Amino acid sequence: MTLLCVPLVSKTVEQMVADAVAAKARGADIVEIRLDHLSDFDAVRDLPLLLRSRPLPALVTYRSFLVTYRPKWEGGEYEGDDKVRFDALCLAMELGAEYVDIELKVAENFVKLISGKKPESFKLIVSSHNYQTTPSSEELSGLVATIQAVGADIVKIATTAVDIVDVTRMFQVIVHCQVPMIGLVMGERGLISRLLCSKFGGYLTFGTLDSGKESAPGQPTISDLLNVYNIRQIGEDTKVYGIIGKPVGHSKGPILHNAAFKSVGFNAVYVPLLVDDLENFLNAYSSPDFAGFSCTIPHKEAALRCCDEVDPIAKAIGAVNTIVKRASDGKLIGYNTDYVGAISAIEDGLRGLRGGKDEIGSPLAGKIFVVIGAGGAGKALAYGAKAKGAKVVIANRTFERAKELANLMGAQALTLAELENFHPENGMILANTTSIGMQPNVNQTPVSKQALRWYSLVFDAVYTPKVTTLLREAQESGATVVSGLEMFIRQAMGQFELFTNLPAPEKLLRDILA
Repeated sequence: MTLLCVPLVSKTVEQMVADAVAAKARGADIVEIRLDHLSDFDAVRDLPLLLRSRPLPALVTYRSFLVTYRPKWEGGEYEGDDKVRFDALCLAMELGAEYVDIELKVAENFVKLISGKKPESFKLIVSSHNYQTTPSSEELSGLVATIQAVGADIVKIATTAVDIVDVTRMFQVIVHCQVPMIGLVMGERGLISRLLCSKFGGYLTFGTLDSGKESAPGQPTISDLLNVYNIRQIGEDTKVYGIIGKPVGHSKGPILHNAAFKSVGFNAVYVPLLVDDLENFLNAYSSPDFAGFSCTIPHKEAALRCCDEVDPIAKAIGAVNTIVKRASDGKLIGYNTDYVGAISAIEDGLRGLRGGKDEIGSPLAGKIFVVIGAGGAGKALAYGAKAKGAKVVIANRTFERAKELANLMGAQALTLAELENFHPENGMILANTTSIGMQPNVNQTPVSKQALRWYSLVFDAVYTPKVTTLLREAQESGATVVSGLEMFIRQAMGQFELFTNLPAPEKLLRDILA
């Protein structure tokens, strides 16, 4: 089982002791005592307090302590003599620390120093950190051999992801390593190396007590590891799904899909995937273990080109937001659940405006439906609105893109500037499909408040924040508003059913986002 380790990075011994207690309460297996983060560290005075004060269950059961005293040249906070550092780490070992982490650069000297003194239960971790790149598989394998040869009980290699594809090399090396190995890829593009540790056999992964208490770039919180990603349930046979995007950190997809998977007993995990080049990503993660993906900005149109087969509706829209890897032959099948999610939410909003939901036909029929944005989501809403009989208008910052989509849909094209004075009739519908107004740019809006008075309903695909500036100003102008969360829930339900062939737990999903 992959162990969960909480790094302790406080500046005082007292706070580290308190944080160790908190880590145990939150479900950690190990805490990493980062001595180099202490502002006034004295080994003889402080180590007994740190190690003897650790929670008793951690001492007598599987809960153990990892002690690191890392120099500045290896990504730490300590600047000083190696002898002072070595003495501190030796004392930690003598006081009962189960693990000590020493860098490969100085490991040979430290191994000589502790030769014949190692307690039976003590494990030496020898580590290598690369803060620029992730080397080739061959170089990583050579590094593993070098670390083993120097006398490590546990190999630790931490590299940096320039591209999410880099993580595949670390997974490959961990799977084939013959000794316990910690293999992590730092940065947001390397996050899955931390989340999928237990699938590929990593010895441990790090989870912070809180955001802002990281000891290395890209560490998730222990709460997210346990409660969002259900890391204790991830094993060798767990299927991997995820949200492909750039940016992707804002997505609530992992919260929703992982809870849904767990509720129906589906052995899978759903992770954020910060992808720069979709084709490269799909080629690198071609294993059947990576079984399906959601696609968001800016990859929905590229996804159409990358799939082996595309659902006719997704093909007509010109965008894919869901990719399923067919189990029988590994082919990538593309779908679009955006249009149903958004259009049904807007229709329900209009029916509510009319005081009933039982009318025949779509309330969109004959209405002017203005779509802001000409990307994948814009295409989905334009297609759906047209299919329901609406008169579609495309507005975009770049007129050429608006014109291109308008020509495809038999629609009118406008620039965003022209939209300000566009009001051929009252009671129009407005749908923003761009990222304007998304966190952190929460004060931005694609259209002025003054222009909103011509609309009876305004929809915003942005759902972080839940009430965007556009929606707030539309509501103040008298329009009915439909949040992007509603579209998000409905399209996620469609994706869940495509991923699992099971009905989506709608009530659960709504409760999570309430």
